[in-house]
Amino acid sequence: MAKTKVGSNVEVAITGNNLILTIDLAEEQGLSTSGKNMVVASTHGNVDLPGKPGWKLGVNCYHKPTT
Repeated sequence: MAKTKVGSNVEVAITGNNLILTIDLAEEQGLSTSGKNMVVASTHGNVDLPGKPGWKLGVNCYHKPTT
Protein backbone atom coordinates (compact mmCIF):
# COMPACT_ATOMS: atom_id res chain seq x y z
CA MET A 1 0.00 0.00 0.00
CA ALA A 2 1.97 3.01 -1.28
CA LYS A 3 0.89 6.38 0.07
CA THR A 4 0.78 9.43 -2.21
CA LYS A 5 0.78 13.03 -0.97
CA VAL A 6 -2.17 14.93 -2.54
CA GLY A 7 -2.17 18.17 -0.56
CA SER A 8 -1.07 19.77 2.68
CA ASN A 9 -0.98 16.98 5.28
CA VAL A 10 -3.16 14.67 3.12
CA GLU A 11 -1.93 11.28 1.91
CA VAL A 12 -3.96 8.67 0.05
CA ALA A 13 -3.56 5.01 -0.69
CA ILE A 14 -5.79 2.71 -2.73
CA THR A 15 -6.08 -0.88 -1.55
CA GLY A 16 -8.47 -2.93 -3.64
CA ASN A 17 -11.69 -0.90 -3.74
CA ASN A 18 -10.83 1.12 -0.62
CA LEU A 19 -9.49 4.67 -0.57
CA ILE A 20 -7.49 5.29 2.61
CA LEU A 21 -6.87 8.89 3.70
CA THR A 22 -4.16 9.76 6.20
CA ILE A 23 -4.24 13.11 7.99
CA ASP A 24 -2.04 13.90 11.00
CA LEU A 25 -4.51 15.59 13.36
CA ALA A 26 -1.65 17.01 15.44
CA GLU A 27 -0.35 19.04 12.49
CA GLU A 28 -1.69 22.53 11.83
CA GLN A 29 -1.25 24.47 8.58
CA GLY A 30 -2.26 27.89 9.94
CA LEU A 31 -5.42 29.96 10.00
CA SER A 32 -7.89 29.89 7.13
CA THR A 33 -8.17 32.92 4.85
CA SER A 34 -11.10 34.21 6.92
CA GLY A 35 -9.13 33.68 10.13
CA LYS A 36 -12.03 31.82 11.73
CA ASN A 37 -10.63 28.27 11.53
CA MET A 38 -7.31 26.47 12.00
CA VAL A 39 -6.55 24.41 8.90
CA VAL A 40 -5.22 20.91 9.66
CA ALA A 41 -5.21 19.47 6.12
CA SER A 42 -6.39 20.38 2.63
CA THR A 43 -6.14 19.26 -0.96
CA HIS A 44 -6.65 22.95 -1.92
CA GLY A 45 -9.53 22.11 -4.22
CA ASN A 46 -10.21 18.96 -6.20
CA VAL A 47 -7.24 16.79 -7.18
CA ASP A 48 -6.85 13.69 -9.34
CA LEU A 49 -6.82 10.37 -7.51
CA PRO A 50 -3.52 8.62 -8.29
CA GLY A 51 -4.04 5.66 -10.60
CA LYS A 52 -7.76 6.43 -11.12
CA PRO A 53 -8.21 8.52 -14.28
CA GLY A 54 -11.33 10.70 -14.13
CA TRP A 55 -11.68 10.36 -10.33
CA LYS A 56 -11.35 13.48 -8.15
CA LEU A 57 -10.92 14.10 -4.43
CA GLY A 58 -11.50 17.27 -2.39
CA VAL A 59 -10.69 17.34 1.34
CA ASN A 60 -10.64 20.02 4.03
CA CYS A 61 -10.01 19.31 7.70
CA TYR A 62 -10.16 22.19 10.19
CA HIS A 63 -11.21 23.19 13.69
CA LYS A 64 -12.03 26.29 15.67
CA PRO A 65 -8.82 27.75 17.13
CA THR A 66 -8.40 27.53 20.88
CA THR A 67 -8.07 30.82 22.67
